[in-house]
Amino acid sequence: MSPRIGVLMGGPSSEREVSLESGRNVLEALRSRGHDAVGLDWSGGDLAPLLREAGVDVVWNALHGTYGEDGCVQGTLEILGIPYTGSGVLASALAMDKVASKRLFEFAGLRVPRWQVVHRVEDARAFGVPCVLKPSREGSSVGVSIVFQPDSLEAAFAAAQGGRGVPLVEQYVKGREISVAILDDRPIGTVEIRPKAAFYDYAAKYLRDDTEYLCPAPLTEALTAEIQDAAHAAHRVLGCRAYSRVDFLVTEEGTWFLLEVNTLPGMTSHSLVPKMAARAGIDYATLCERILASAALTV
Repeated sequence: MSPRIGVLMGGPSSEREVSLESGRNVLEALRSRGHDAVGLDWSGGDLAPLLREAGVDVVWNALHGTYGEDGCVQGTLEILGIPYTGSGVLASALAMDKVASKRLFEFAGLRVPRWQVVHRVEDARAFGVPCVLKPSREGSSVGVSIVFQPDSLEAAFAAAQGGRGVPLVEQYVKGREISVAILDDRPIGTVEIRPKAAFYDYAAKYLRDDTEYLCPAPLTEALTAEIQDAAHAAHRVLGCRAYSRVDFLVTEEGTWFLLEVNTLPGMTSHSLVPKMAARAGIDYATLCERILASAALTV
């Protein structure tokens, strides 16, 4: 008998609506290929009864953000003995925590913007502007502010404090926003994001229709190879499994800065990994099946 697949979506995080869209798309794609798949809309609390009632054998994890992407749900699935897509407990936790991941990237020799944890707005003032303030354990640009004037620091610090984790301040890098897709533990493509807004924030990612996506990213062959190698290295440094999306900024001079690794990248109509997969000749349903094939337990 074919396994019953539970497409886990929703969750209690600030990215709930995005996750629901990702999950619905994945569910439709898997069903179109004849899989026995059921949608599981989790809103928080004890996950085990939901999984048992649905009788799932494997979980396609379409959650984003807190609890779904930070190792918590992964740990639950490990305990229950249910294989799942995406990275394991440790890699998920490391990738979600920008403090931990940046330290590992630096240890591995991967270039990141200058940064530090800030406990008070005065710490951010001492760091200097322009800068970027963000919470350390949020996704989808939640709580992120680019600050050009000192009198904007207090509001930006408050926004970062409102997210999960500790506030971070980063060097502002003026550059092109580039993402690399990893599938089956290897790079498959690049995309440049050109938002009409000041930066690629939550609205530009999911709500606006005027963001431009250039796929593949218009980079030299040498720079493309360099960035893809760095993305692959970041994926491996964190111990990620199967697939991820790795984000960069690239200056006019061609210097790249690694920002973060997303272990459960979006699967919506606006999302970047499906765009890069399509450019590589992998349609959406096949992409979902390739990710499904990687489902496993890590403990």
